[in-house]
Amino acid sequence: MADNWAAVALAHLRHWFAWVPDWIVGIFLLALVTVLAIVVHRLAIDLLNRWVGSRSRYLRAFLLRTQALSRLALLIFAWSAIIKLAPFPERMTEAVSQVLLVAFIALMGWTVLTIAGIAADLYVSRFTLDTADNLLARKHVTQVRILRRAANTLVVVVTTGAVLMSFEAVRQYGVSLFASAGVAGIVVGFAARPVLANLIAGIQIAMTQPIRMDDAVLVEGEWGNVEEITGTYVVIKIWDWRRLIVPISYFIEHPFQNWTRETSSLIGSVFLYVDYSVPVERVRQRLTEIAKASKLWDGDVVNLQVSDVKEQTIELRALISARSSGAAWDLRCEVREKLIDFLQREYPGALPQRRLQMEGPDRAGE
Repeated sequence: MADNWAAVALAHLRHWFAWVPDWIVGIFLLALVTVLAIVVHRLAIDLLNRWVGSRSRYLRAFLLRTQALSRLALLIFAWSAIIKLAPFPERMTEAVSQVLLVAFIALMGWTVLTIAGIAADLYVSRFTLDTADNLLARKHVTQVRILRRAANTLVVVVTTGAVLMSFEAVRQYGVSLFASAGVAGIVVGFAARPVLANLIAGIQIAMTQPIRMDDAVLVEGEWGNVEEITGTYVVIKIWDWRRLIVPISYFIEHPFQNWTRETSSLIGSVFLYVDYSVPVERVRQRLTEIAKASKLWDGDVVNLQVSDVKEQTIELRALISARSSGAAWDLRCEVREKLIDFLQREYPGALPQRRLQMEGPDRAGE
C-alpha cells in the first residue's frame, strides 16, 4: 500500500519535473529521506529521553550508547525503501543495493558488539577492584573482559565473512573464512589462524583463570600487577611503573608465579645476619611488638626462627603476613628497619663482627 502510494507520488513528481535528469532526481530523493530520517530519529530520541527522565540511569545510558546505532539503522531502512523507487539506472541501483547490503551486515555486527558491551559493563559495574580483598571482583572482571574481547573477535570474523559472501567475486573467501581459520591473504597482513589461536588461549584463561585482573605476578624475573588483558597480550604494570607486554599464550605455555591466586594475603620474609651472641628470644618479642603496632599487619602470621648458621653469623628469618602484596612489601621494609634499629640501640654487640684471637707468643711480643 505504501509502495503504491510512493510510486504514484513519484510519477506525479516526474511529470512536473520532466526536464530534470533521472540521476539528479534520485540523489534528491536520497537526500530527502536522509534528512527526514535524521529528523525523525532526533525527535524520537528526545521523546524517549523525556519519558525516561530520572527513572533509570541504565535506560539513559542505553539510549546514549545506542543513539548512533539506531540512527544508522533508520537510515539504512529508509535508503533501502527509496532505492527501489528512485529513477537510477539499473547498474547504479544494483551498486547502491550492494552497498546497503554490506552496511546492513555491518550494522548487525555493530549491534551485537554494542549489546555485548552494554551487558558486560552492567555486569562488571557490580564489582569493584579498589578493596583489599578483591578476589571475587578480580575473578568476574577478568572473565567478562576476556570473554568480551573473544566475542568481539568472533563477531568481527563472522561479519567479515558475511560481507565477503555478499560479493560474487570473492564469495569463496567468505566461505573459507567460515570453514577454516587458515585463510591468509584476504586482506594484506590478515591471518585468521593466529587470531583464533589467541581467541582460544583467551577463552582458556577466562575459564581456568591462571591470572586475573590486578593479580600480583612474577614473570620473567619482573614483579608487578596485571593491568590489562587483551585478546592477544597481557600488560603487567611493574613496581617501578614500567610495563611488561607478554603474549597471552605465555600464561598457558610457561610457568610463572601468581602471588594472589587464591587470596590477596601474603606472608613476607625478612632475613637478618647477626652475631652468635644475639638474644633470639628478645628479638622474637620485639618482632611481635613491631607487627602489632603496624597498620600493615593483618594479625595472622608473625614468627622468628634461626634458619641457618654460618661461620661468623647466624641467619634469622622473620615471617609476617599482610592483606596484599604491596602491603607485604612495605611491612617487610618496616620490620627490617625497626629490627636493625632495635639491635643497634639495645644489642650493638649482636651485629655482625669479625674476631681476631691472639695467642701466647704473639701477644708477648706486643
